[in-house]
Amino acid sequence: MSRDTSLSRRRLLQRVAIGLTVAAGPLRTASAAPVALLAVDAPEARAVKYVEDARQAKDAQPGSNCGDCALYQGASGSAQGACQLFPGKEVKATGWCTSWAPQM
Repeated sequence: MSRDTSLSRRRLLQRVAIGLTVAAGPLRTASAAPVALLAVDAPEARAVKYVEDARQAKDAQPGSNCGDCALYQGASGSAQGACQLFPGKEVKATGWCTSWAPQM
């Protein structure tokens, strides 16, 4: 392998590493930004009858709330977290909607 080929590969790898670092910067910033809480009066929330307190939902079974739903992605014991139904929004763990599904 010639010295020129070795230097070219080294430059390529350096540029790739720099490019990946630059590209990942906005991803780290975006994930650190606070996520908005889903508004009860938002169209997507109304479509599934979302409420922030499961006790206010007439169709909710006792013990069924967002924190116990298979679609809830918040940490166990958290007050609110992400839901697969509402990308970019969080829901209250005490909430409920008609898409509630038991965890397996």
